[in-house]
Amino acid sequence: QGSQSSVRAVWPNEAAAKAAAMGAKCSCADESKTADLTVAQCSSEGQVLPGTATAQMPTLIAGAAAAGGKSAAFSTPALRYHEFPQPGKFEIVPNKAMGTQQDLSLAYSPGVAEPCLEIKRNPEDAYRYTNKGNMVACISNGTAVLGLGDIGALASKPVMEGKSVLFKKFAGVDCVDLCVDCPDKEEFVNVVKNLAPSFGGINLEDIKGPDCFFVEERLKALMPIPVFHDDQHGTAIVCLAGLINAIEITGKDMRKIKIVCNGAGAAGIACMKLIEAYGAKRENCIVCDTNGVIYKGRKAGMNDFKASLATSSVTKETSLEEACAGADVLIGVSKAGAFTPACMKALAPKPVIFAMANPEPEIRPEAAKELRPDCIIATGRSDYPNQINNVMCFPFLFRATLDVRASQINEEMKMAAATALAGLAQLPVPEAVKKSIPGRDFAFGPDYVIPTPFDPRLIEVLPTAVAKAAAASGVARQPVRDYEAYARRCAELVA
Repeated sequence: QGSQSSVRAVWPNEAAAKAAAMGAKCSCADESKTADLTVAQCSSEGQVLPGTATAQMPTLIAGAAAAGGKSAAFSTPALRYHEFPQPGKFEIVPNKAMGTQQDLSLAYSPGVAEPCLEIKRNPEDAYRYTNKGNMVACISNGTAVLGLGDIGALASKPVMEGKSVLFKKFAGVDCVDLCVDCPDKEEFVNVVKNLAPSFGGINLEDIKGPDCFFVEERLKALMPIPVFHDDQHGTAIVCLAGLINAIEITGKDMRKIKIVCNGAGAAGIACMKLIEAYGAKRENCIVCDTNGVIYKGRKAGMNDFKASLATSSVTKETSLEEACAGADVLIGVSKAGAFTPACMKALAPKPVIFAMANPEPEIRPEAAKELRPDCIIATGRSDYPNQINNVMCFPFLFRATLDVRASQINEEMKMAAATALAGLAQLPVPEAVKKSIPGRDFAFGPDYVIPTPFDPRLIEVLPTAVAKAAAASGVARQPVRDYEAYARRCAELVA
């Protein structure tokens, strides 16, 4: 998700973890064996900013590897997880019998010629005789990976593999990672546009802004299958779902609230557009980036996507703190520490704060609560309540998209996913979820505005809602006939 994806640091011991949680530098006995990996905070464009404040992430990778790419004399739990018992996170497994000569003659020559000829006569039969209908490609050029910035296509592969297995784990969608060594946006489009025969959908990932907007728009126009940039829309869907509930809890009206978004990269722009589509008024929304507030007529650091969010309610001189004056909602998709005490104190009563920078949010929940005890706060982290996590969206959105053979993922489908996710948080939580995170309160309220990724109802509720929206908006080529049966079939895929 650009600046929104999380990096899990592996701390050498419990004391180090506690120290890091309090913002202290690790000073454990193992430090002599390791080197801290300093990760620059992400800018709102999802790229690393030189000279910005840094976050120390001890033993995220081996010190020797970080310093010069050489093999380290030791390993970490994360590295061991990825290396053993075999490298990587998934493998290809046949789903047909392959035990006899007859099986082989059917799987390959001469029997394979028959489905080839059928597909030649009727291309739609590819969905009948191949895995195209349940296959997604997770594609990146590695130009904006997590909070690591432009690390290249090869180094992005562990992230793309991880995304691929999440598709399978949560929604039964087969997915392969394709790391394309094309930093140039035009070249990247030319590569990806020719991949449609193999896949039922394309999930774009970790492409720097503003290139990501161009890439998605061009591929949607060129490809006959759905194309979805998760860093934009997955984040926006989950953000809106949490915001719907937070606004309800505070008793406010989406049509009247003032919203400030700090960060105008892929996620920030998509969040604001979807929130406005839900009912927020453009004149009540202010967006900021590394060049300040986005006001009408601004020239520096602008593009067409930012210009669409410009407002005349602020000027070049308006600071983030001034923009926050009287704001009901403060959204962060920027960098650690961006939300200062002055920002917090300037907000309206009962403010909603979504601090989604990862791995370190714009403000920690405990700090926000100290400054504003009346706030509702969400982050991108799993160690706090109210995690804004894309995994609650993209597997289930694609599940429905593939099942109804949608021609695209449109705004109606995104909105259906957001509202269904919001509604799920208002229902009683299954015991299985409570047991998975002991000690946390799962009653609908300030500390529970969004479900958890391991809620077993997600696979039934979200695909059904998205499938209905696809049919109602006319993009479903094969609409679902019985939605109750469909929900049951979805649950069986991951049972």
